[in-house]
Amino acid sequence: MEYRKLPRGTEEISILGLGNSSMGQSGEKEVQASVEMALENGINYFDMAAADDVPFAPFGRAVAGCRNKVYFQVHFGAEYRTGTYGWTLDLDKIKKSVDWQLEMMKTDYIDFGFIHCIDESADLDKVISGGTLDYMKRLKEQGVIRHIGLSSHTPDVVEKILDMGLIDMLMFSINPAYDYRRGEYAIGSVDERSALYRRCEAEGVAISVMKAFGGGQLLNAKTSPFKKALTEYQCIQYALDKPGVVTVLPGIRGREDLKRILGFLEASPEEKDYSVIGTFAPQDAEGICVYCNHCQPCPAGIDVGLINKYYDLSRDGDALAKDHYMNLQKTAGDCISCGHCDSRCPFHVEQGKRMQEIRAYFGK
Repeated sequence: MEYRKLPRGTEEISILGLGNSSMGQSGEKEVQASVEMALENGINYFDMAAADDVPFAPFGRAVAGCRNKVYFQVHFGAEYRTGTYGWTLDLDKIKKSVDWQLEMMKTDYIDFGFIHCIDESADLDKVISGGTLDYMKRLKEQGVIRHIGLSSHTPDVVEKILDMGLIDMLMFSINPAYDYRRGEYAIGSVDERSALYRRCEAEGVAISVMKAFGGGQLLNAKTSPFKKALTEYQCIQYALDKPGVVTVLPGIRGREDLKRILGFLEASPEEKDYSVIGTFAPQDAEGICVYCNHCQPCPAGIDVGLINKYYDLSRDGDALAKDHYMNLQKTAGDCISCGHCDSRCPFHVEQGKRMQEIRAYFGK
């Protein structure tokens, strides 16, 4: 397993976490066995927004001996009084639901307390005026919540929360379809979504990724908005390459699904290569580097994707990005203008010209 450090904390988070939306249908025994298998393979981050109330008790049993080594993402606004998932902005219902979840999971603290599924500015206003946000702040002061986060599909809403400086983690839907304006949650333009990811990285707000497979639609040519199927590994790598992302949270139904997802860790670069999206991404994505590194290997030994990422982040105000760039063994100044990357880029980025631009910006 690989781990990425939480920018605003000391937590080392597994790049593969687990979503929980479908696990309950397998029953308590399979849920517990799946969580135990995940722990054995180094997964330590779990999103607890479930489709029903089934998973919570088996999660508690599975992590009983290692609670301090796992991280729960608990949602303030998801409730399970009827046995199935419900969404609420009512503070009293939120309190009862969170208390019930903690009781079921046999824990007295929450690693990541999330303002749940806020996609409209009006709902964000209700979270604030209704007292939910103040309640979460008090819990953080008391040590019950370690970090405050937000789950959303809407860049504008996320930007408003970022302006408030409140969150350490964002749960956001990232996949090629949504990023290129295809699908139900494809909210925001290509530029808006890319700018959001860069802002999160620049400000130290980590991203946990939901809907990496577009609800499964991207995995089937018949349902994919591109009329071509991607693989799970391509989608996972795509999300992990976005600025700010620390973990991807695929939803699983049981151990068979988990075993397949864990195969990502041993997959070859070719199996993870998602550059095929360049053949069906929309026109407004052309000329934009997505850091896929399909242009590799560079004859001069330059990591073209990483250099582009540091350049974009630096221009968005990330001071550390410039420092990272300046410490690279090979920089844009080492480009020999051979044209190899230009000929291979699926998004038709003129990387040779861009290397000159980056060299002028950083001075090397």
